Amino acid sequence: MATIDRQATTLALAHALSAAERGLAVIPLSRTKLPALRSPHRDDPAAPLCHGECGRFGHGVYDASTDPRRIRELFAAAPWATGYGIACGLEPHRLIGIDLDTKTGTDSSAALRELALRHLFTIPETVVVLTPSGGRHVWLSGPPGIVVPNSASRLAPGIDIRGAGGYLVGPGSRTEHGVYGTAPGTAHLAPARCPASLLPLLMPPPRNRQPALLAADRHGQGLVQFVLAAHEGQRNTRLFWAACRAYENGLGPELTDALVAAAVRTGLTEREARSTIVSASRMTPRHPDAGPGSVPEES
Repeated sequence: MATIDRQATTLALAHALSAAERGLAVIPLSRTKLPALRSPHRDDPAAPLCHGECGRFGHGVYDASTDPRRIRELFAAAPWATGYGIACGLEPHRLIGIDLDTKTGTDSSAALRELALRHLFTIPETVVVLTPSGGRHVWLSGPPGIVVPNSASRLAPGIDIRGAGGYLVGPGSRTEHGVYGTAPGTAHLAPARCPASLLPLLMPPPRNRQPALLAADRHGQGLVQFVLAAHEGQRNTRLFWAACRAYENGLGPELTDALVAAAVRTGLTEREARSTIVSASRMTPRHPDAGPGSVPEES
């Protein structure tokens, strides 16, 4: 049975409520950094997938809330909780976490600096959380309508990304390895906007390395077909990627109307589609010698 540290639980609840006041949805965590409440379906392997529709607690990040009353209920149901998790990808901040680990043989901070130099971006002044092991969590805010997935060491060794469906351990949380806290001078900050040149690196990897859509058709009709093939939950992400590839290859203005029409056929409104394409145009660096784009794979 979990040992109850009432003082740690009280502090964790206070920190969680403070985070919720800033628009960050939270859940209680145990000392192991895992959600403190176990799934109510754990003893029923035949139970259908549930993200909280059953009305009970124990669905991990899907329990996350900014409602003080619900947060108190979550912590009351988990009196052994000593920390809290902050759900990523949710409005209003659409939080993205860059987890710089300190694994043996890796220098994740150096790897991030190298990526910044290579792709011409700078990490803006933002919230930084220090972990007990010496790592850092850099908080960024993603653009509306774009789903950034979780990934582990895909960006570089020792760099994990916490996106939609993931969570970050909140500052003030106590774990079996120590306490998480904000870096000096960053506690008052809001998550800064994700740099334009970094965002495409955080998206799903290419499905394959075959000569891609633009190589097959100089007018970008492959990109249009890629948008047309989107299912619900993929539409904005696919449109954003297609628009980025179009602008990288100098076809943005020429392909805009066709991409909008394709997006509308998948269920987006024309206003939503044009807004996503405008975001892509602003965020995509122009490289005159850029090669063909690749199709992203949904996770």
